[in-house]
Amino acid sequence: MKIFIAGLATETNTFSPIPTGWAGFKDGRIWFRNDGSRHPAVSGNVPLITWRRLAEADGHEVAESLCTFAQPAGTTLKHVYEGLRDMLLDDLRQAGPVDVVLLFMHGAMVAHGYDDCEGDTLARVREVVGPGVKIGIELDLHCHLTELMRTSADAIITYKEYPHIDMAERAEELYALCTRAARGEVNPVTAYHDCRMISMWRTPQEPMKSFVARMQALEGKDGILSVSFGHGFPWGDVEEVGAKMVVIADGDVSKAEALAKTLGEEVWAMREATSTRHDTIDEGIDHALAGTGGPMVLADVADNAGGGAPSDNTAILRRLVDRGVKGAVIGCFWDPQSVAFCQEAGEGANFLLRIGGKCGPSSGDPVDLMVTVRKVENDFFQTGLSGGRASFGPSAWVSADGIDIVLTSKRQQTFAPDAFTGLGITLEDKALVVVKSTQHFHAAFAPVAREIRYVAAPGAIPPDYANIPFTKRTRPFWPRVADPFSASNSL
Repeated sequence: MKIFIAGLATETNTFSPIPTGWAGFKDGRIWFRNDGSRHPAVSGNVPLITWRRLAEADGHEVAESLCTFAQPAGTTLKHVYEGLRDMLLDDLRQAGPVDVVLLFMHGAMVAHGYDDCEGDTLARVREVVGPGVKIGIELDLHCHLTELMRTSADAIITYKEYPHIDMAERAEELYALCTRAARGEVNPVTAYHDCRMISMWRTPQEPMKSFVARMQALEGKDGILSVSFGHGFPWGDVEEVGAKMVVIADGDVSKAEALAKTLGEEVWAMREATSTRHDTIDEGIDHALAGTGGPMVLADVADNAGGGAPSDNTAILRRLVDRGVKGAVIGCFWDPQSVAFCQEAGEGANFLLRIGGKCGPSSGDPVDLMVTVRKVENDFFQTGLSGGRASFGPSAWVSADGIDIVLTSKRQQTFAPDAFTGLGITLEDKALVVVKSTQHFHAAFAPVAREIRYVAAPGAIPPDYANIPFTKRTRPFWPRVADPFSASNSL
């Protein structure tokens, strides 16, 4: 059997001020051509590594194409998406006849002229390989699930966990399903159910933790091959934005449709229980200062680079300074110019530094502080998703008035404590650690945190789902309307 593998991904925040061009892919998280699966894991190549390992163990031939993942940002330039897509298609044609195509894409990539990059890519792959070849795609659960994707692929599997700690496991499932289908052992058919909801679901917490376990328990029984919950990516202004259930059954689409509807109704019933409470900035600080026994972790969810935000908003830093808070750590700020100034000044230097507030209205105003440069690293890494490594590039630790601040040259959300401790910052003696992340920090920070709370500070991805200014979704959704399933709201 010959298996073709490729990865082309980014998550598009259509409201972000940062365009996604060639540099976003080639100078961003990951860029490989034909050999991404042979490099150490850096999150974006984890599925390809998994597929090559499994295929070679089974004696199959592997043909590999592109492997790239741009840091989430604004809409991808049209010629960039088309260039990347066409590289992948050219490699597919050159690979000759193949039996299986396995793709790793995000599911929420938007380019100028293409609201559904994944669907467009899948459809063009299908044109190349014909109806008999099995096509599978692994997606981030923050995806826009479209009809073109469903009809072009034989199997769609999303991550089940948020934070995304299960990239490799889902890649294994997709490989097994598609190779079984290629051998004629199963006939995968896929159904969606639109949950008519736009929100965020945090899988380590109940009741979502048990719901994920229920999805997994249903797989492999009574003709059900796979169950996924596509949470959706709220900050993509596209028609199909929102949550959907995905069920793949063995040859019985009515069975897939029925289970997708049942599970979707369960998600709807949990809508209040799964909603996250967000503190104001001062409420979050007050909770931190009132507690003892280790740091409280406060998530700056609206300035998360992983959702396309600049990651240079200063609102929380400003309040920490204005309130005279000591024993606080905050990061990571995307501020290449400030890092360059710290490199020039050197470790131990004291000088007035302007931090953050550089990318636009969602960044807030810069904060001017007399800082001490504690540490400078020319190529700083943190632990990434699913065991990968994530580069911050040249980075600096500065301190000012009892606050430790991490500045980076590459825009990247905060995944793990070594984003701080790797520069020498201690956490156990701090009252408050502020992370610019929405949820991916949780797996690594939970073991060291006294408590984890979420704050709705200003930023490019505010968690006000009812008021995101969509222009393309016409169907009603919760929480914009109380009951999008009522007769008066049905379309």
